[in-house]
Amino acid sequence: MSTESIQPAPTGALGWFDKRLPVVRVWNEHFAEYYAPKNMGFWSFFGSLAIVVLVLQIVTGIWLAMAYKPSAADAFASVEYIMRDVNWGWLIRYMHSTGASFFFIVIYLHMFRGLMWGSYKKPRELLWMIGVVIYLAMMATAFFGYLLPWGQMSYWGAQVIVNLFAAVPGIGPDLSVWVRGDYVISDVTLNRFFAFHFLIPFVLAGLVFLHIVALHRVGSTNPDGIEIKAKKDENGKPLDGIPFHPYYTVKDLVGLAAFLAIFSAVVFFMPDFGGIFLEPPNFQPANPLKTPEHIAPVWYFTPYYAMLRAVPPIGGSQFPGVVVMFGAIGIMFLLPWLDRSKVRSMRYKGALSKAFLAAFVVSFVVLAYLGLQPSSDLATMMARVFTIIYFAYFLLMPIYTKLETTKPVPERVTS
Repeated sequence: MSTESIQPAPTGALGWFDKRLPVVRVWNEHFAEYYAPKNMGFWSFFGSLAIVVLVLQIVTGIWLAMAYKPSAADAFASVEYIMRDVNWGWLIRYMHSTGASFFFIVIYLHMFRGLMWGSYKKPRELLWMIGVVIYLAMMATAFFGYLLPWGQMSYWGAQVIVNLFAAVPGIGPDLSVWVRGDYVISDVTLNRFFAFHFLIPFVLAGLVFLHIVALHRVGSTNPDGIEIKAKKDENGKPLDGIPFHPYYTVKDLVGLAAFLAIFSAVVFFMPDFGGIFLEPPNFQPANPLKTPEHIAPVWYFTPYYAMLRAVPPIGGSQFPGVVVMFGAIGIMFLLPWLDRSKVRSMRYKGALSKAFLAAFVVSFVVLAYLGLQPSSDLATMMARVFTIIYFAYFLLMPIYTKLETTKPVPERVTS
C-alpha cells in the first residue's frame, strides 16, 4: 500500500477560498505534485512558450481591437492611426504581427518534438489529435486576420485563398460567395473575418486547456519514450520523474528569458523580418484594380500554397490541388495509427525512420521557400518532388516502421 504523503489542507483565508474554488488542489495536481520525466531537455521549452505567445496574442489583439475599424473605407487608415497616433500603438501592432510568426515557429518546433519522441503513440492518440485541431484553429485565426490590415497583399492574398472554395465541384461558386458574404472581397467580408479573428483565439485557449488536461492524464513523454509511471518507489512516486514545480517552472523561465530576448530583438530592430513577417505591398492600401506582381501568403502558409501550385489543374479546375493542400494537414490525424514501430522514440528507431523524418523536415522547409517564390517551371517541378516526399513520410510509415530493426529500449530513462 502506498505511503504517499498527503499535503495538509490550507487554513485561514486561503482555506476558506480553496473550499469554494480548489485552486490549491489544482496547483498541487498539475504543478507541485505532477511528476514529469527528469530527462526532458531543450525540446521541453516549446510547450510552455506556446502558451506564453498565445496569451501575448490575445492581450495585444484586444488592445488593437480598441482602435481598429473593421470597415473597407477605414481599416487601413485605422492601422496607420494605431501606428502613428495611439500611445505605444506601434509597439503593440509589431508585437502582434511578430507574435503571429513566432507562434507558428514555436508550434512547428513543438510538433517536431512530438515526431521525434513519438508523442502521438498509445496512449497519447487523443492528445496528438487535439494538438492538430489547435494547429488548424491557429491557421484559421491567422487566415481571418490576414485580411484585416486591408493592404495590397492582405486583400489579394485573401482573394486567392477564398477563391479556392470555388474549385469545389458543384457547390464551389455558392460556397465562395457564402465565405465572402458577397460576390467579391468587400466590407462584409472584412467585418465577418474580424469577428472570427477575435472569437477563435478564445476557442483556441479552450483547446489548449483540453490539451493540457489530456497531457496530465497520460503523462509527458521524454527522449527515451519510456513511461515513467511504470516504475514507482514505495511512496508511489515515479523513480524517473521529478515534480514539475519547481524544477521545470524554473527551467521554463530560463527558456522564456531567452525567447523574449530574441522576440524583442525582432520587434525593435526588424519587425518586418525582411518582408517575410510583414510584406512590403501590405504597407499600401488595398486596390481592387491593381494586382501585385507576385501574390503569396504569409510564410507559415507557404508549404501548403506550394503544394497547391504543384498539382496541375484537371479540366481547368484547381480542386485536385485543394484536396492535396488540405490532405497534407488532415493526414496528421492518422499518424498514431500509421506508425507500426515497437518503440516510441526516434532515439531507438531504425535508420529508415530517421531518414524519412529528415526528408520530411527538408521537404517542409523547401516547400515553404518555394511558396514564397514566383511561379516558374523549375519551382513547380521542385514543389512536386518535395510534395511527394512530404506525403511519403506518412503513407509509407506503416511499411518502413514495421520492417526496420530497432534498438533495445532501456528500462530506465537516460541522462
